[in-house]
Amino acid sequence: MNVTVIDPGATLGVLGGGQLGAMFATVARRMGYEVAVWDPDAEAPAHRLADYSLIKPFSDVAARKDFAQRVRAVTYEWENVPSELCEQLELEVPVRPSSRVLRVIQDRIEQKTFLQTHGLAVPAFYGISWPEELGRQTVLGYPLICKTATAGYDGKGQWKIDRVEDCAVVQQDLARTMRPGSRWILEEYLPFEREVSILVVRSTDGSMRTYPLVENIHEGGILRQTMVPADVPATVADQAATMARSAVQALDGVGVFCVELFLMGDGRLLVNEVAPRPHNSGHYSLDACTVSQFEQQVRALCGQPLGEVRLLSPAVMLNLIGDEVSFATASPATQELLREPGAVVHLYGKRVIRPKRKMGHITFLASTCAEALAKASAFRSRHALRQP
Repeated sequence: MNVTVIDPGATLGVLGGGQLGAMFATVARRMGYEVAVWDPDAEAPAHRLADYSLIKPFSDVAARKDFAQRVRAVTYEWENVPSELCEQLELEVPVRPSSRVLRVIQDRIEQKTFLQTHGLAVPAFYGISWPEELGRQTVLGYPLICKTATAGYDGKGQWKIDRVEDCAVVQQDLARTMRPGSRWILEEYLPFEREVSILVVRSTDGSMRTYPLVENIHEGGILRQTMVPADVPATVADQAATMARSAVQALDGVGVFCVELFLMGDGRLLVNEVAPRPHNSGHYSLDACTVSQFEQQVRALCGQPLGEVRLLSPAVMLNLIGDEVSFATASPATQELLREPGAVVHLYGKRVIRPKRKMGHITFLASTCAEALAKASAFRSRHALRQP
């Protein structure tokens, strides 16, 4: 494949200006690129790091033309950017991952169907288009999980339904928030042993790099803690890597992908979701790897050689959610973290603190996972952060 390599000095575009866009911009500028950020929110933190900011709705045609003229290639920081926008931008510049990949990923029903069609094990699922179908489904049994087919994240747009009698309340929620074309996916509720995830990077020439498998703990649908490497047998880690590479290969994706999986008690692995972008569970790579997920994003976008994925140290990444960031940015916690060997604080620059909003994270590096976990747990205990 003859792909034009984009060298430093060029301007790269990113759709979305949250913390992932800001981390992309920071790394891209370190590597010698300029960055154009398009986010309708004037307070998005990546705007403060950009060489050029576009604060217009994604539907603005004039803004799209302006953006396309300024950049050599485009990526995005989350999968809820309009696929139609990416498709239009592709007429002018490369978009990686492509709009075709984005269309598959951003609809959970389409994504699960695609993965299943390509031989990847997924939880049993069933799609519905009307709230009334919820109480009539007999395919999955109970308990089950109901999710919006599109636009949900961090536990938003999800309901656990323990028994058929609980459907009526959820139906009311679905009807109240229903929009034209709304769909929902019903999934079997899985008593999994662990939630794990893995980063896969794929280049324009089809070469791939796979990061170590990590173990995640969620609270209220929001990632709370990530440990790397995951405490699983090597056979499980190898199988997860094979499944993740197969998913990205099937998508023909270029860029950074995070594949989330459920590890069942009997050793089976099921793909939960695929994110076509750097992921919260990969933030450890900023401090614990030779090349971070964000540098890989830049490399893949520009057709440059991919970097190595060597893990330099076991690590535990702890999210700071909502007003927890206040604990980490005031004494005595700040002084404790500065004294703690291997503790690295990342703040996202969000000016408004809201409940359930990711405000930053702390990475604890240590010679063993047990030591890193002990450091993270001690910090949470001292500052009353809820334990997993």
